[in-house]
Amino acid sequence: MRIAIPLFPGFTALDAIGPYEVLSRIPGAQVDFVAEQPGIIRTDTGQPAIAVDLALSDIAAPDVLVVPGGFGTRRIIANPDAALTRWVAQAHATSRYTTSVCTGSLVLGAAGILRGLEATTHWSVLDRLSEFGATPVSRRVVVQGKVITAAGVSAGIDMSLTLAGELAGADVARMIQLAIEYDPEPPFATGSVAKAGPELVTMARSVMAAGAVHAAGAVHAAGAAGTAAAGACRPSRCAPGGRRRR
Repeated sequence: MRIAIPLFPGFTALDAIGPYEVLSRIPGAQVDFVAEQPGIIRTDTGQPAIAVDLALSDIAAPDVLVVPGGFGTRRIIANPDAALTRWVAQAHATSRYTTSVCTGSLVLGAAGILRGLEATTHWSVLDRLSEFGATPVSRRVVVQGKVITAAGVSAGIDMSLTLAGELAGADVARMIQLAIEYDPEPPFATGSVAKAGPELVTMARSVMAAGAVHAAGAVHAAGAAGTAAAGACRPSRCAPGGRRRR
């Protein structure tokens, strides 16, 4: 079973790593990170990065796709011909499950996958789902046939455990939950808009807006660096030691 997690400059680290930690523990599953251009793909903070060896075209028909979110999704959905959006639409046609975490659902929407379905995303952009013909719902995980969307960031772990149960059975999913010791007891009861109150919601929106500005610069820089690195030495074109093949 091939599971693909597409990365892009400006993805949110936990959106991708949380599902990876869960899904990589499913017996018989192979989980790969893919990108439009293989290379070093940085997160929306500009700091953590993942070395991606495979291009989107290397896994054209995964059994499962998990699209993370992050500030980088803004550039993707603003471009009607974005390579990732086209890949997602193509992969969805033959996938067993098409899933997203956080604002990754907006990419699913841009690919035409959410029309007529209930879906969720990060609370700050929940209303945007209606732009893609979806019905926004404030739930942590929303299952609509083979399409599964998760709310913001940490909800990707919940979604992945749900997906593990669908793919391998409840006992395997329960085992994985125990293996990663996922038994959250948050110190504060402010993990949703309903619980946080208007003052914290306003503060969070302000912080995220500032983060988006920072991320835009980081995404631009990371994209330029990643393109240069990929062009210099993609694994299939490089000799041992990172030298370009002639």
